[in-house]
Amino acid sequence: MGTMAVDADDGVDAGAIVASVARDIDLRLPALTTEMTDWFVQVIPEFRHDDTARRLMIASTAANLAAIVDMLAHSIPIERVTVPAAAAEYARRFAQHDLPLEALLRAYRLGEQMFEQWALAALRARPHRNASVVLDAVSLLSERANSYIDQVIESLIDIYETEKRRWSTRAGAGLATRVRMVLETDPLSDEAAGELLGIPVTGVHRAAVLWVPGPPGAAGTADDEDDDATLQAGARLLREASDRTPLTVMADGRTLWAWLSGPRTPVLDHDVLHGRLPAGLRIAVGGTGTGLAGFRGSLTEAVRARAVAETAERQPPVTLFDEVAVAALLTDRSEDLRRWIDRVLGGLASDEPGCEQLRDTLRVFLSAGGSYTHAASVLHLHKNTVHYRVRKAAELRGRPVDEDRLQVEVALAARSLLRGRL
Repeated sequence: MGTMAVDADDGVDAGAIVASVARDIDLRLPALTTEMTDWFVQVIPEFRHDDTARRLMIASTAANLAAIVDMLAHSIPIERVTVPAAAAEYARRFAQHDLPLEALLRAYRLGEQMFEQWALAALRARPHRNASVVLDAVSLLSERANSYIDQVIESLIDIYETEKRRWSTRAGAGLATRVRMVLETDPLSDEAAGELLGIPVTGVHRAAVLWVPGPPGAAGTADDEDDDATLQAGARLLREASDRTPLTVMADGRTLWAWLSGPRTPVLDHDVLHGRLPAGLRIAVGGTGTGLAGFRGSLTEAVRARAVAETAERQPPVTLFDEVAVAALLTDRSEDLRRWIDRVLGGLASDEPGCEQLRDTLRVFLSAGGSYTHAASVLHLHKNTVHYRVRKAAELRGRPVDEDRLQVEVALAARSLLRGRL
């Protein structure tokens, strides 16, 4: 008499299957988080942030996914679930940026659907399933995931609306709203923009972004007030370093936007900024531009310069767009950029010990016009050391360093400036 096949789910209840599925998802969570956040950006226009807000959006998504996986894997009661800190801060940032609550809630519902699709795929991959137990597991998983989303959304609505009220009562809130209208409304004439801003827009503009790095203070706390004071001190310094009073608005709880505007190109003393910038404050400065396009474009450049600064292991206190323009213009496509750098530099693009030193030496050598003597002087090295490193760099690249020289120089500059992102 033959033996009967034993179903892999015999004697296993729905809760155990749900926990197993959650553990399967947990193993792939980094890749799945990227999949979800990329989808959000694709289908929800309000999620197309600058680099700083995008990182917070990714942190919020990752924290929610980790929380829901833990809840399912360890049978944590829904009553003990709280809003992850990154998710709460992202809701506040959403309110500060005057983005609609509906877009945030839509992301949670879309995320719930995607999570359940992942779970169903994991269930389908299980061998010898007991149909009845699997159906129970599907029902339980859907119920618990929905309960998590409902509970978190309820809290997020309160967080968002509280921050919205607080933000609307801040000094300058009306101007901040009008500035966003000028930045985002098309078509818009220079004259209409000037009426909204209260300053002529037909002149020359240079924008700056001032920010307090690190985690922001909780809304309404002493830390939050400290951030405000630091940003305002930076705005005063910007005025002292220039020949005019900047137009300033709070972009969010730890970021201030400023414009130096007038009929002539603004003067900005970089030495004053470097020498007297308050501790705990960073500033990125865009190039100059004219008219409404210049008002918008200079801020975009300052935002991009900030993105470059934030990739550094030690954020520089002052970053000028014109000094990091190549890297700044590439910050939106880091994955494509890394592939291109790998093609251009070959093995020299590696993260292996010693490669960064070789790249830095080659970058100085090429900028010195291929002079070993000049490069050695800049690097404070013996000429033979420079010669050795350049030869080693060529070996790792697999081609002469002067082949496609312009591409090599751009790739080296981008690899150096964006090392924290690539």
